[in-house]
Amino acid sequence: MAHGGYQGWGPGNGQPQGGGPNPYGPQGGGPNPYGPPQPGPYPPPHPYPHPHPQPYPLPPQPVRRRRSGCALFFVSPLIPFIRSARRRAEAIFNQPGAGRVADPVVSRVQLGRAIAGAAASFLLVYTYGADDGWSGVANDGVVKLILAPLLLIFTGPLVVLGFIRYAPAAQRRVLRSRLREPLKAVAWYVGILVGVALVLAGSALVLKQNHGTLVNGLIALALLIGLVWLLPFLLFASAYAARYAFNTSNVHAALPAALTVVLVWELMLFSVALEGGLPHGPPAVQWCAILGGPLSVTAVVLWELHRMRTRHGVRIRNRG
Repeated sequence: MAHGGYQGWGPGNGQPQGGGPNPYGPQGGGPNPYGPPQPGPYPPPHPYPHPHPQPYPLPPQPVRRRRSGCALFFVSPLIPFIRSARRRAEAIFNQPGAGRVADPVVSRVQLGRAIAGAAASFLLVYTYGADDGWSGVANDGVVKLILAPLLLIFTGPLVVLGFIRYAPAAQRRVLRSRLREPLKAVAWYVGILVGVALVLAGSALVLKQNHGTLVNGLIALALLIGLVWLLPFLLFASAYAARYAFNTSNVHAALPAALTVVLVWELMLFSVALEGGLPHGPPAVQWCAILGGPLSVTAVVLWELHRMRTRHGVRIRNRG
């Protein structure tokens, strides 16, 4: 019985109730009412379920020649000595204490000024040349690296005394009591110089002797090992001592900046005196090469002191 004009399928042979023909075509193996099957967009599968792929020929690979490890063989034994020297120098000459102000903006500006100064120096030497060429530039850099702590040792006490004298009377005793760490760093640096001088003198004395005994060989080996450690230690100590002004931030946060200004002008005068005149180039370039470094460092230091006063409340003299 049909309800609402709908005729369902019969329970038997798939014929509709009412005996009419199947509107969807015959059931079973009759012809396909939609025509023959159309080819698909993809190729037919391989007749074998797992065909063996044919390898494609690889392009010829370049023959890599094994580099010689002679340089690495000679340098690798020195790496532990260099690391030990750097760590020891940093532990002695980079003691921030309670007075140092860590300002990342100032550090980035100082790094940018140093990179710009080095690039300008290399450009001037490349354009106008130098008396001794690039080797002279490298030697001048090493001389300044050793000379900077020495200038701080000889002229730094005058700057520190003047700084303490300029401070308010109520703070002078406190500032003088904080000089222990800077004096300790100065004593360490003087001891390093004396140690290097003694090792060099001992090495020269051993080389002058013609006795090839076992004792002389052991002494020479010990002096060589000591020199291999002391020379990097001296270089790292000089860099840290000049960068942090012998830990004078323990006395006052603004004292390393004041020492930096004095040091950079002293290095400029010594550079002119040691080189025997102005660098190569036109007069304007010569004066820019001489005064560019000290003036830029002084400008950065003045900005650093202003930032200490406005951002961190660090003052040399309190307003009355």
